[in-house]
Amino acid sequence: MKINVALSELNIQEYMAEVGAGARRASREIGRAETGAKNRALTEMALLIEQQADELTRANQLDLVAGKAKGLAAALLDRLELTPTRIQAMAEGLRQVAALADPVGGIHDLAYQPSGIQVGHMRVPLGVIGIIYESRPNVTADAAALCLKSGNAVILRGGSEAFHSNQAIAACIKQGLEMAGLPGNAVQVVNTTDRAAVGELLRMKAFVDVIIPRGGKSLIERISRESTVPVIKHLDGICHVYIDDDADFEKAVKVAFNAKTQRYGTCNTMETLLLAESVAAEILPDLCGHFMAAEVELRGCERALAIFPEMKAAVDADWDTEYLAPILSIKVVDDMDAAIAFINLHSSQHTESIITENYSKARQFLREVDSSSVMVNASTRFADGFEYGLGAEIGISTDKLHARGPVGLEGLTSVKYVVLGDGHIRQ
Repeated sequence: MKINVALSELNIQEYMAEVGAGARRASREIGRAETGAKNRALTEMALLIEQQADELTRANQLDLVAGKAKGLAAALLDRLELTPTRIQAMAEGLRQVAALADPVGGIHDLAYQPSGIQVGHMRVPLGVIGIIYESRPNVTADAAALCLKSGNAVILRGGSEAFHSNQAIAACIKQGLEMAGLPGNAVQVVNTTDRAAVGELLRMKAFVDVIIPRGGKSLIERISRESTVPVIKHLDGICHVYIDDDADFEKAVKVAFNAKTQRYGTCNTMETLLLAESVAAEILPDLCGHFMAAEVELRGCERALAIFPEMKAAVDADWDTEYLAPILSIKVVDDMDAAIAFINLHSSQHTESIITENYSKARQFLREVDSSSVMVNASTRFADGFEYGLGAEIGISTDKLHARGPVGLEGLTSVKYVVLGDGHIRQ
């Protein structure tokens, strides 16, 4: 099969059906593969990526040259580039996944029932996962590793801007699988940049069990709208920090400042700061001073402006905006109940944090805030698979069905009931 054949020369439906059928066959083998074989494949992939670093760099240069010719922004070109450090990080990432515990086949919650049978849950792979992503070529290796270790086959469709880089990485992955005696079709990177391939992937219910998009909001909105396959996703990261009237002010300043400024362009960055009215006048000027020193643009409600007039006036749209930039909206609320109501109205259900020394309030906040991660006295920037001890993540889900929050190995599996008996019959 020629690589990147134009649509006029290639029947996309037939090609994608071929990819899907191959993935379904491979998923049955990967699903029953021993942990040792999966770990060997990951280790071989890491070694091949290191050995073929020059080839990966050459392929990446083709993408960078094409990207510059298309006028890609500097930030996109930076994400696209495979530096020696990033290539080494890909290899180390594969080895780290190999070191993680294998979730497949684990039995938990096994308990005797009155009839004498034992009933429990066994963790099993999802089957075939389709992942659609943009820009970053390292996602090819990361996604392949997590899907393989969790016993799934995967179809990867990277962005056209990273086509040559992804194909070069895919060659290392395929070779590593085969060296470990596993089917090469367990990880397939779609070999055409034709957008019609994405549409086919989103409709392949016979072959694909779940779709995971990684990219900008427009990509995720399109996939959510068009897919007939279940989707694990989040759209926005509109995260809040609420400073309670029982907060330790030193903690509040430290946590809120970190939640906004540690990195601006991530989905777990604070976008709205809430303060209890009883403490706002005391703490807000100090906080605003820190933010303005860091050149963060502040947009406040009327009560916030009355305390710190140097900030801009917020408009209604600010409370529903993911800035991904040094911009922060600030609102003074009556109390914690008002903060919870505001968060549940405007949040994207990603991550929220309360700063308080009141145990009862902390428990109420944890219980009543309807987001995938809820924190007490901690920066929202911790909402990350690595920080949660998952080892790695494929993305973050704000949905409530199947997986919620950072999706690691366990999130790429499901469960089935297992029943153990010894000749038991139902009376």
